[in-house]
Amino acid sequence: MTDTPQRASGRKTIRPSLTPRELMTSSPELARAFQAQVITLLPDAFPGVLGHSLTGRALQDGLWQLSTVSLREFGEGKHRNVDDTPAGGGAGMVLRPDVMSRAIEHARARMPSRAPLIYLSPRGRRFDQQMAQRLAQEPGVTLICGRFEGLDQRVIDHYRIIEVSLGDFVLTGGEIAAQMLLDATIRLIPGVLGNASSTEDESFSHGLLEHPQYTRPAEWQGHRVPDVLLSGNHAAIDAWRRAQSEEITRARRPDLWQAHEARVAQDKS
Repeated sequence: MTDTPQRASGRKTIRPSLTPRELMTSSPELARAFQAQVITLLPDAFPGVLGHSLTGRALQDGLWQLSTVSLREFGEGKHRNVDDTPAGGGAGMVLRPDVMSRAIEHARARMPSRAPLIYLSPRGRRFDQQMAQRLAQEPGVTLICGRFEGLDQRVIDHYRIIEVSLGDFVLTGGEIAAQMLLDATIRLIPGVLGNASSTEDESFSHGLLEHPQYTRPAEWQGHRVPDVLLSGNHAAIDAWRRAQSEEITRARRPDLWQAHEARVAQDKS
């Protein structure tokens, strides 16, 4: 198997310097950037929406770097087959363990050892804001995008792959889920949003849904911005927003509200 080059995105610049550059490193200036890597049958699907807006600007600025590993390049035979029929029978096809293993070995050799290996799977642990916060503190992540009926369990067991789900639904592949996970994570990297405080009061940041937001004009179609938000009394504004978050969470997400109450009770004990 030849060494297959990865498709990478992100700014790579060369500037004059009196300091010797790292040997055998194509982009040493990105050494501390968050390294996102995706193993996929659809490498052309990336960066997709991640190449636009704030995440796209951060990609160009070198705050994070994206590379794709084409699973097809590691396939079997002249047709580069990556899947086979399920053992025991059944509909669909399953991604082969030998093919995926070659792709993983290729991918992991180019990633920091601490970077987690995640398989986007509907049976995985539910992705949430806390997981995004933890991932944003890692040096990077390698994501495996599933296809067909999924991935041979032996690969998951052998590499101790973390299975992560975005919700109780099934997609045709993991590429959209991978972009969603990366978006939620990358926006938490310092410097991506510009204003670090903008993530502090978001939904789920404190286990509650976010309070309603308003802006100019003060009156629109007969609807007014709540007077408290125009009062200039920051203590009253904070109290109103907190009360709104609690009310909305209690009504719309009983599961989050129950977890919130449990945390409050534990803090008081």
